[in-house]
Amino acid sequence: MHNDPQTLAAAAAKVIAERTGVAKHDIALVLGSGWGAAAELVGETTHVLDATEIPGFHASAVPGHKGSISSILTSTGKRVLVLGARTHFYEGHGVRAVVHGIRAAAAAGCTQLVLTNGCGGLNENWSAGTPVMISDHINLTAASPLEGATFVDLTDLYSSRIRAIAREVDPSLDEGVYAQFTGPHYETPAEVQMAKRIGADLVGMSTALEAIAARHAGMEIFGMSLVTNLAAGISPVPLSHEEVIEAGQAAGPRISKLLAQIIAKL
Repeated sequence: MHNDPQTLAAAAAKVIAERTGVAKHDIALVLGSGWGAAAELVGETTHVLDATEIPGFHASAVPGHKGSISSILTSTGKRVLVLGARTHFYEGHGVRAVVHGIRAAAAAGCTQLVLTNGCGGLNENWSAGTPVMISDHINLTAASPLEGATFVDLTDLYSSRIRAIAREVDPSLDEGVYAQFTGPHYETPAEVQMAKRIGADLVGMSTALEAIAARHAGMEIFGMSLVTNLAAGISPVPLSHEEVIEAGQAAGPRISKLLAQIIAKL
Protein backbone atom coordinates (compact mmCIF):
# COMPACT_ATOMS: atom_id res chain seq x y z
CA MET A 1 0.00 0.00 0.00
CA HIS A 2 2.80 2.42 0.92
CA ASN A 3 5.44 1.28 -1.56
CA ASP A 4 5.99 4.73 -2.97
CA PRO A 5 8.05 7.05 -0.68
CA GLN A 6 5.72 10.02 -1.27
CA THR A 7 2.62 7.97 -0.44
CA LEU A 8 4.26 6.74 2.76
CA ALA A 9 5.29 10.31 3.67
CA ALA A 10 1.71 11.51 3.12
CA ALA A 11 0.40 8.69 5.32
CA ALA A 12 2.85 9.68 8.09
CA ALA A 13 1.89 13.37 7.75
CA LYS A 14 -1.78 12.45 8.07
CA VAL A 15 -1.15 10.58 11.34
CA ILE A 16 1.02 13.45 12.66
CA ALA A 17 -1.78 15.95 11.90
CA GLU A 18 -4.41 13.72 13.51
CA ARG A 19 -2.40 12.99 16.66
CA THR A 20 -1.24 16.59 17.22
CA GLY A 21 -4.36 18.37 16.00
CA VAL A 22 -1.99 20.65 14.06
CA ALA A 23 -3.05 20.88 10.43
CA LYS A 24 0.26 22.31 9.21
CA HIS A 25 3.76 22.48 10.67
CA ASP A 26 6.22 25.17 9.53
CA ILE A 27 9.76 24.10 10.44
CA ALA A 28 11.25 20.61 10.74
CA LEU A 29 14.08 20.10 13.21
CA VAL A 30 16.39 17.09 13.39
CA LEU A 31 18.33 16.95 16.63
CA GLY A 32 21.55 14.94 16.35
CA SER A 33 24.08 13.86 18.97
CA GLY A 34 24.56 16.64 21.51
CA TRP A 35 21.59 18.74 20.38
CA GLY A 36 18.76 17.08 22.31
CA ALA A 37 18.34 19.82 24.90
CA ALA A 38 17.52 22.44 22.25
CA ALA A 39 13.90 21.35 21.90
CA GLU A 40 12.76 22.79 25.22
CA LEU A 41 14.29 26.18 24.42
CA VAL A 42 12.65 26.39 20.99
CA GLY A 43 9.18 26.65 22.47
CA GLU A 44 6.45 24.77 24.28
CA THR A 45 6.24 21.07 23.48
CA THR A 46 2.53 20.41 23.00
CA HIS A 47 2.62 16.83 21.74
CA VAL A 48 5.09 13.94 21.85
CA LEU A 49 4.39 10.99 19.57
CA ASP A 50 6.03 7.58 19.63
CA ALA A 51 7.76 7.39 16.25
CA THR A 52 7.06 3.67 15.88
CA GLU A 53 3.31 4.41 15.78
CA ILE A 54 3.72 6.63 12.72
CA PRO A 55 3.86 4.95 9.29
CA GLY A 56 7.40 4.41 7.97
CA PHE A 57 9.41 5.22 11.10
CA HIS A 58 11.89 2.84 12.75
CA ALA A 59 12.89 2.71 16.39
CA SER A 60 16.20 4.50 16.98
CA ALA A 61 19.22 2.19 17.11
CA VAL A 62 21.64 4.72 18.58
CA PRO A 63 22.23 5.58 22.26
CA GLY A 64 21.62 9.31 22.69
CA HIS A 65 18.89 9.44 20.04
CA LYS A 66 15.25 9.60 21.10
CA GLY A 67 12.65 7.70 19.09
CA SER A 68 9.97 10.34 19.33
CA ILE A 69 8.41 13.03 17.17
CA SER A 70 7.33 16.22 18.92
CA SER A 71 5.27 19.24 18.02
CA ILE A 72 6.49 22.53 19.47
CA LEU A 73 4.73 25.89 19.49
CA THR A 74 7.19 28.81 19.36
CA SER A 75 6.64 32.21 20.96
CA THR A 76 6.09 33.65 17.48
CA GLY A 77 3.29 31.17 16.83
CA LYS A 78 5.17 28.88 14.47
CA ARG A 79 4.92 25.11 14.62
CA VAL A 80 8.15 23.12 14.79
CA LEU A 81 8.12 19.39 14.12
CA VAL A 82 11.03 17.77 15.95
CA LEU A 83 12.19 14.55 14.32
CA GLY A 84 13.84 12.71 17.19
CA ALA A 85 13.72 9.42 15.31
CA ARG A 86 16.64 9.77 12.93
CA THR A 87 17.39 6.65 10.91
CA HIS A 88 21.06 6.33 9.98
CA PHE A 89 22.29 4.87 6.71
CA TYR A 90 24.40 2.29 8.61
CA GLU A 91 21.27 0.77 10.19
CA GLY A 92 20.67 -1.01 6.89
CA HIS A 93 17.02 0.00 6.32
CA GLY A 94 17.90 1.62 2.99
CA VAL A 95 18.04 5.24 1.85
CA ARG A 96 14.25 5.61 1.72
CA ALA A 97 14.10 4.99 5.46
CA VAL A 98 16.92 7.47 6.13
CA VAL A 99 14.98 10.34 4.52
CA HIS A 100 11.44 9.26 5.40
CA GLY A 101 11.25 11.71 8.32
CA ILE A 102 12.25 14.59 6.04
CA ARG A 103 9.62 13.66 3.44
CA ALA A 104 6.98 13.23 6.14
CA ALA A 105 7.83 16.69 7.52
CA ALA A 106 7.52 18.22 4.05
CA ALA A 107 4.17 16.47 3.60
CA ALA A 108 3.14 17.87 7.01
CA GLY A 109 3.67 21.37 5.62
CA CYS A 110 7.23 22.19 6.73
CA THR A 111 8.94 24.56 4.31
CA GLN A 112 12.17 24.87 6.30
CA LEU A 113 14.46 22.20 7.69
CA VAL A 114 17.08 22.56 10.41
CA LEU A 115 19.54 19.63 10.45
CA THR A 116 21.97 19.15 13.33
CA ASN A 117 24.58 16.49 14.04
CA GLY A 118 27.59 15.62 16.13
CA CYS A 119 30.70 15.16 14.02
CA GLY A 120 34.46 14.99 13.81
CA GLY A 121 36.30 18.21 13.05
CA LEU A 122 39.27 18.56 10.70
CA ASN A 123 40.19 22.08 11.78
CA GLU A 124 42.55 22.07 14.79
CA ASN A 125 41.05 25.38 15.94
CA TRP A 126 37.65 23.79 16.55
CA SER A 127 37.81 22.28 20.02
CA ALA A 128 35.21 19.74 21.14
CA GLY A 129 31.95 21.58 21.72
CA THR A 130 32.31 24.07 18.85
CA PRO A 131 29.18 24.62 16.72
CA VAL A 132 29.92 24.99 12.99
CA MET A 133 27.42 25.89 10.26
CA ILE A 134 27.34 23.65 7.21
CA SER A 135 28.09 25.60 4.03
CA ASP A 136 27.99 22.61 1.67
CA HIS A 137 28.43 18.85 1.75
CA ILE A 138 30.22 15.95 0.10
CA ASN A 139 28.14 12.78 -0.09
CA LEU A 140 30.51 9.83 0.31
CA THR A 141 27.79 7.20 0.79
CA ALA A 142 27.61 6.34 -2.95
CA ALA A 143 23.83 6.52 -2.52
CA SER A 144 21.05 9.02 -3.22
CA PRO A 145 17.54 9.40 -1.83
CA LEU A 146 16.38 10.30 -5.35
CA GLU A 147 15.31 7.48 -7.64
CA GLY A 148 15.12 7.27 -11.41
CA ALA A 149 15.58 10.33 -13.61
CA THR A 150 15.09 12.82 -10.77
CA PHE A 151 17.52 15.64 -11.39
CA VAL A 152 17.75 18.18 -8.59
CA ASP A 153 20.04 21.22 -8.47
CA LEU A 154 22.07 21.29 -5.26
CA THR A 155 23.62 24.75 -5.70
CA ASP A 156 23.18 26.73 -2.46
CA LEU A 157 21.72 23.60 -0.84
CA TYR A 158 22.42 25.04 2.61
CA SER A 159 20.57 28.35 2.64
CA SER A 160 22.87 31.37 2.59
CA ARG A 161 19.89 33.41 3.84
CA ILE A 162 19.56 31.35 7.02
CA ARG A 163 23.33 31.28 7.52
CA ALA A 164 23.28 35.09 7.46
CA ILE A 165 20.55 35.04 10.13
CA ALA A 166 22.68 32.68 12.23
CA ARG A 167 25.64 35.05 11.94
CA GLU A 168 23.47 37.90 13.22
CA VAL A 169 22.70 35.78 16.29
CA ASP A 170 26.35 34.78 16.77
CA PRO A 171 28.96 36.59 14.63
CA SER A 172 31.67 34.18 15.84
CA LEU A 173 30.02 31.20 14.08
CA ASP A 174 32.31 29.41 11.68
CA GLU A 175 31.19 27.36 8.69
CA GLY A 176 32.54 24.39 6.80
CA VAL A 177 31.92 21.54 4.36
CA TYR A 178 30.44 18.36 5.84
CA ALA A 179 31.38 14.96 4.42
CA GLN A 180 28.97 12.12 5.06
CA PHE A 181 30.61 8.71 5.37
CA THR A 182 28.48 5.59 5.76
CA GLY A 183 29.76 4.51 9.19
CA PRO A 184 29.11 3.00 11.67
CA HIS A 185 32.90 2.73 12.17
CA TYR A 186 34.77 5.99 12.61
CA GLU A 187 36.99 7.05 9.73
CA THR A 188 40.63 6.01 9.54
CA PRO A 189 43.30 8.74 9.66
CA ALA A 190 43.91 8.12 5.93
CA GLU A 191 40.19 8.58 5.15
CA VAL A 192 40.18 11.79 7.17
CA GLN A 193 43.16 13.06 5.14
CA MET A 194 41.31 12.13 1.94
CA ALA A 195 38.25 14.06 3.12
CA LYS A 196 40.47 17.04 3.93
CA ARG A 197 42.09 16.96 0.49
CA ILE A 198 38.73 16.91 -1.32
CA GLY A 199 37.56 19.91 0.67
CA ALA A 200 35.82 18.63 3.82
CA ASP A 201 36.06 20.36 7.20
CA LEU A 202 33.67 18.09 9.09
CA VAL A 203 33.12 14.32 8.91
CA GLY A 204 30.07 12.41 10.08
CA MET A 205 27.45 9.78 9.29
CA SER A 206 24.26 11.72 8.60
CA THR A 207 22.81 14.93 7.14
CA ALA A 208 23.85 14.88 3.45
CA LEU A 209 21.24 12.38 2.27
CA GLU A 210 18.58 14.17 4.35
CA ALA A 211 19.49 17.53 2.82
CA ILE A 212 19.20 16.14 -0.72
CA ALA A 213 15.72 14.77 0.00
CA ALA A 214 14.71 18.09 1.56
CA ARG A 215 15.84 20.07 -1.48
CA HIS A 216 13.87 17.67 -3.70
CA ALA A 217 10.83 18.40 -1.50
CA GLY A 218 11.35 22.16 -1.95
CA MET A 219 12.48 22.95 1.59
CA GLU A 220 14.93 25.66 2.67
CA ILE A 221 17.76 24.00 4.59
CA PHE A 222 20.01 25.04 7.45
CA GLY A 223 22.63 22.66 8.83
CA MET A 224 24.73 22.90 11.94
CA SER A 225 27.34 20.52 13.28
CA LEU A 226 28.60 20.21 16.81
CA VAL A 227 32.28 19.28 16.66
CA THR A 228 32.32 16.58 19.33
CA ASN A 229 35.90 15.49 18.69
CA LEU A 230 38.84 16.11 16.40
CA ALA A 231 38.75 13.51 13.61
CA ALA A 232 41.05 10.46 13.57
CA GLY A 233 44.67 11.39 12.99
CA ILE A 234 43.94 15.05 13.70
CA SER A 235 43.28 14.12 17.32
CA PRO A 236 46.18 12.69 19.36
CA VAL A 237 43.82 10.31 21.25
CA PRO A 238 41.56 7.45 20.05
CA LEU A 239 37.86 8.15 19.47
CA SER A 240 34.92 6.82 21.46
CA HIS A 241 31.13 7.22 21.38
CA GLU A 242 31.29 8.18 25.08
CA GLU A 243 33.54 11.13 24.20
CA VAL A 244 30.97 12.24 21.60
CA ILE A 245 28.13 12.11 24.14
CA GLU A 246 30.22 13.93 26.79
CA ALA A 247 31.23 16.77 24.48
CA GLY A 248 27.58 17.16 23.50
CA GLN A 249 26.44 17.33 27.11
CA ALA A 250 29.08 19.91 28.00
CA ALA A 251 28.22 22.18 25.06
CA GLY A 252 24.49 21.45 25.27
CA PRO A 253 23.18 24.59 27.02
CA ARG A 254 25.18 27.00 24.84
CA ILE A 255 24.41 25.41 21.48
CA SER A 256 20.77 24.83 22.43
CA LYS A 257 20.30 28.51 23.17
CA LEU A 258 22.03 29.43 19.92
CA LEU A 259 19.80 27.11 17.89
CA ALA A 260 16.63 28.37 19.60
CA GLN A 261 17.60 31.98 18.81
CA ILE A 262 18.17 31.11 15.13
CA ILE A 263 14.86 29.26 14.83
CA ALA A 264 13.05 32.22 16.44
CA LYS A 265 14.24 34.40 13.52
CA LEU A 266 13.15 32.05 10.73
